[in-house]
Amino acid sequence: MSGQQNEVTFRFMAQPTDVNFGGKVHGGMVMKWIDQAGYACAVGWSGAYCVTAAVSGIQFVKPILIGDLVSVRAKLIHTGKSSMQMAVDVLARDLRTSEERLATSCVMVFVALDKPDGKPTPVPPWSPRDDNERRLQEQALRLLELSKSMEQLVDTRAAGND
Repeated sequence: MSGQQNEVTFRFMAQPTDVNFGGKVHGGMVMKWIDQAGYACAVGWSGAYCVTAAVSGIQFVKPILIGDLVSVRAKLIHTGKSSMQMAVDVLARDLRTSEERLATSCVMVFVALDKPDGKPTPVPPWSPRDDNERRLQEQALRLLELSKSMEQLVDTRAAGND
């Protein structure tokens, strides 16, 4: 049922297979978790198959260690015609001390498709319900404008006009 689920949280323990040689969860694994939670939230909102279109502003703030309880929270912050922007936070909790810390955050853009190899399809509109959601949507719109500027720069450079 589309237009109902605007937030998803995954919770699990960081495993020994998730870490790099330094003993911390490697960034590629964190990015996989972010993509999975963002996808679940996008599909939950749109009711359609979705693809990742962009990941912006990813910040690795604190390390995640083996045995930490990891929470990956994806929250819808803006909708376009067929696109959705999600704020995604990754939190890590030391179960021995209950200390929770922000490990990673970013904004993702997903596009809903009418079928896996299909064309963009409309998504239900989303509106902020409080001041915090309004601030998040304003940031999403600023990021969207910045992204459009970057696309123009990339297009110009690809054409050899740099």
